[in-house]
Amino acid sequence: MAMPQNSTRENGFCFTQALDFSCPSARPGEAGRPFSALGRRDGCSTPLSNGLTSSGAPSPSDSCAEPLCTPTPAEEETPFQEGIKYVSAEGEELACGWGGFTPGCLQLCNTSKGVLFFLCVASFLQGMTVNGFINTVITSIERRFDLRSYQSGLIASSYDIAACLCLTFVSYFGGNGHKPRWLGWGVLVMGLGSLLFALPHFTTGRYEARSAAQVGVCGGNQSLPCSQDASSLSGYRFVFMLGQFLHGMGATPLYTLGVTYLDENVKTNYSPVYIAVFYTAAILGPAAGYLVGGMFLNIYTEIGRDAAHPPSHPTRVFSPSLLCNICHLFLFPYKLLGSQRYIVMRVSEAHQLKDGSHKKASDPDFGKTVKDLPRSVLLLLKNPTFIFLCLAGATEATLIAGMSTFGPKFLESQFSLSASEAATFFGYLVVPAGGGGTFLGGFLVNKFKLRCSGIIKLCLLCTVSSLVAIFIFFIHCPNMPMAGVTQMYDGSALPGGHLNLTAACNAQCGCLQDTYSPVCGTDGIMYYSPCHAGCKRVSENLRNGKKVYHECSCVDKALLPGSGTAEAGKCTSSCAKKPLLLCFMFVVILFTFLSSIPALTATLRCVSDRQRSFALGIQWIVVRTLGGIPGPIAFGSMIDKSCLLWQDQCGEQGSCYVYQNSAMSRYTLVAGLVYKVLGTTFFVVACLLYKPPAPESAPGSSDASKNGTSDLQEHKPSLPAEEDI
Repeated sequence: MAMPQNSTRENGFCFTQALDFSCPSARPGEAGRPFSALGRRDGCSTPLSNGLTSSGAPSPSDSCAEPLCTPTPAEEETPFQEGIKYVSAEGEELACGWGGFTPGCLQLCNTSKGVLFFLCVASFLQGMTVNGFINTVITSIERRFDLRSYQSGLIASSYDIAACLCLTFVSYFGGNGHKPRWLGWGVLVMGLGSLLFALPHFTTGRYEARSAAQVGVCGGNQSLPCSQDASSLSGYRFVFMLGQFLHGMGATPLYTLGVTYLDENVKTNYSPVYIAVFYTAAILGPAAGYLVGGMFLNIYTEIGRDAAHPPSHPTRVFSPSLLCNICHLFLFPYKLLGSQRYIVMRVSEAHQLKDGSHKKASDPDFGKTVKDLPRSVLLLLKNPTFIFLCLAGATEATLIAGMSTFGPKFLESQFSLSASEAATFFGYLVVPAGGGGTFLGGFLVNKFKLRCSGIIKLCLLCTVSSLVAIFIFFIHCPNMPMAGVTQMYDGSALPGGHLNLTAACNAQCGCLQDTYSPVCGTDGIMYYSPCHAGCKRVSENLRNGKKVYHECSCVDKALLPGSGTAEAGKCTSSCAKKPLLLCFMFVVILFTFLSSIPALTATLRCVSDRQRSFALGIQWIVVRTLGGIPGPIAFGSMIDKSCLLWQDQCGEQGSCYVYQNSAMSRYTLVAGLVYKVLGTTFFVVACLLYKPPAPESAPGSSDASKNGTSDLQEHKPSLPAEEDI
């Protein structure tokens, strides 16, 4: 009877002594019997706990120079033999496909690189939608739906609230279940959330924003009565929050089960690089979202209408809708063919508890039922290294969440940019700094083959470096002069800091404050609207398509003989500190993301193998509860305190139009220092309290323990070339 051959190219193990496969002759009807890729189960063999069969052979964790069976050339070239059904020890099929449909062409994807590719696609689309598009249009959503910054912060935090509610359930049961199926359903929920987030654009009716020309020049300002002008559009924030809630639910499996699925199916020393590539895609997604979202901000709210609005008009909103293709995640098996050898050969670096209770997690049956949930939580809570890594992650997440939400707004205010320009600028910062830092962090762990203690020290070094760089927020760019807001119309200081948009030059114009449409006069001063600049005529600049206003009585005519003129849009900032500020912001982002993958790797290594998925779930709960949720809300509240000019909606305060740059930088500096100091402290404590296992506690790791930077490099047999990267 022909047996399926097993080699190290598939899922074979090496044994120190040859196995005896002698047994009685095959019984009739046995030829069509399915075989496991790990061995054969018949009357003469004894099943092992990991699915292997043996006749009293030593444990497969022992290394040797000979494979279990010698493959033929044809079998080496064909991973899946025709007519053979490959299953795992638990009875799960190892073939790639949907149910019973497992065509041979799909088996090309049944590798760790195939999993990595499709996980990267999912994380890229998730990041582009949730952390890119939504953060890009948050300022425009505020003005379109009359929201304040703390309300838009609640929208951003809804994502983390949902994740916190789902993480325990998903990480505990999904960690012991079919991870790719959990991932597929999660991506589907994310797609539904994106459709819901875009719904208000189609249900609010036709948006009739009044452009600078419609608002009118001097003497032509008109406004709807308050009974009609005041709207209940702010109630749509609950729809946005629900959309973000679904985004959070759907992303929960992606960054917990997706990470552990990768970690389980690759060699230990390659795991940080695979995870780094995965998270790099998640970082490049938001960067692409900022860049593409910035272009979409140049499209008017009602697509297809010729609204004659300048690109900077605040009503240009793009609500992205994303429905990911989930089929590719459903096709992967419970575990990849060949993954069991990586698990057997892994050296444990779990923190050792004094009472020895950490050994409970080594039981193969631990964590498979609900009754083990309290004990699983208790084991993690008794692990001080894990706890302080979670707290350090929470401090970093607060800054990342706050800056990703309001970073474009910070640039928009400091450098007097339009919303689209600020989003594009921020994207240019995030792509090399965030993406490069994420990948570099995983590369450094792999390059120097750092153990858990060394990884935590690398995180500490990165946090201290970003702490030093964050002092750049001591400097700021001055506000562009704005008549009636930062100075009087004659250039003098405002008495008592009180705003006054009315002056003798526009007193006869009857200007109203219903619509904010800034213009830049030839005197270098911004005005609230063409009417507030005293402009009486309007034309169009044929070179750039912007509106140009003439006969502006408030614009200083000394610079340009004849009547004063003004151009639609903000005045361009000529801040000399701009390059320095951008350079150090790049450094802060780089070192913040540089520590992300090492911190994640340290978390996976300081807990037992069977608790990895659940540990990531608990960590994300702590990170989002203490960091992701309060981060945008806290930053939004601080930014609101630096507001100079609020929107006035029939006596009710709306969104902020103009911020004081010095106050905004000061609040950002204080928040950055507080959280970076806390993060540094938590990494120091985690490093000091970490207790690695004794050298003899890791089977087959005597040489590895002598070389602290090695992960069983000397003991492992040569693994497939296709796994090397």
